[in-house]
Amino acid sequence: MKVRGPRSRWLGAGLVLGMALAGPVQAEAGCPPAGGWATPGGEPVDSAALYAELATADAVLIGEHHDRMDHHRWQLGTLAALHGYRPDLVIGLEMLPRSKQPVLDAWVAGELAPEAFLEASEWYTHWGFDPALYWPILHFARVHAIPLLALNLERDKIRSLGHDGWDALDAELRDGVTAPAPASTAYRAYLDAVLERHPTGMRPNRDRFIATQLAWDRMMAGAIAQRIEAGGAEPPLVAALIGSGHLEYGYGVPHQLADLGIEAAPVLLPRAPGDCSDTDPALARAVFGVPADPRFEPAGPMLGVQIESADSGVRILGVQDGSVAARTDLKAGDRVLRAGEREVNSTTDLQRVVRGVQPGTWLPLEIERDGEHLERVARFPRED
Repeated sequence: MKVRGPRSRWLGAGLVLGMALAGPVQAEAGCPPAGGWATPGGEPVDSAALYAELATADAVLIGEHHDRMDHHRWQLGTLAALHGYRPDLVIGLEMLPRSKQPVLDAWVAGELAPEAFLEASEWYTHWGFDPALYWPILHFARVHAIPLLALNLERDKIRSLGHDGWDALDAELRDGVTAPAPASTAYRAYLDAVLERHPTGMRPNRDRFIATQLAWDRMMAGAIAQRIEAGGAEPPLVAALIGSGHLEYGYGVPHQLADLGIEAAPVLLPRAPGDCSDTDPALARAVFGVPADPRFEPAGPMLGVQIESADSGVRILGVQDGSVAARTDLKAGDRVLRAGEREVNSTTDLQRVVRGVQPGTWLPLEIERDGEHLERVARFPRED
């Protein structure tokens, strides 16, 4: 794939006016300002000049912490600004696999009501995070007829690629995406640090974890690259919403895009105002000071287990010390069959039930241990 040059055709008189009206928000040294752009090192970035630069890119990679509403509000504002510069915008979504592309198309076309969209996309199966976090972005795309692009594969296929190798799925199931470029030494160290943050006893196998991350990165990069290539001489600007861990320092998706010939893919990241913890210029092209609002970020209850789907129920792989699960006498190897009134058929089923538990209440669980069905009651503490 050929690396494309700057797209000066998008820079017109309207841009000059925008640049004249917009100026940089002053940042404290080494920190992003609240509501403004800065380099990772804290140098103010003029917003209009930044968007003019982004308008010439092949792709813009916009990070997030999936459960942060403030991040998604910032993403929406960024998408709106990009759309003003590039009406041919395409919004890429990590959240759904390629098999749900027809559902995204139907949503943008106005053919599905919200509940029908959630059902048809199997949102809770493939993603699991509260769709309320993403509705503003989904409605924005629909109102402005902006195409949505599914970037992912089903999680079981990603795991298969990571655990069993790239030939575990034939080219058709991988949508023709080629094997990933090897992870750099720095990326491996980055992922090792991620593993260290897992609670003791809940860390996945290192080699499989890294291989799975590479497969995930490559599949998303492949979807972006294919959409750009399909545009021929006039490709769209793909703005991809992806977890920040796949983007930071150019290690994950940007590295795979470069291997596919897409070099012009700047990374934008949300950051807490005043956060001076990392001034490495390689972190991102720019960071935005996103003030947190606790009214929109309720802390969900945590059971404290690492789980995977099983033939029946979900299997517990590990239990965090001192967690609700540990106090409930749940153990690695147990299978959770029912939570409250809900039969548990997937990891998402259990996650949805636990998220709905109110602090200070109990959740009855039916488990299977060594062939025996047992009843347990998980007691969730009150909030301080």
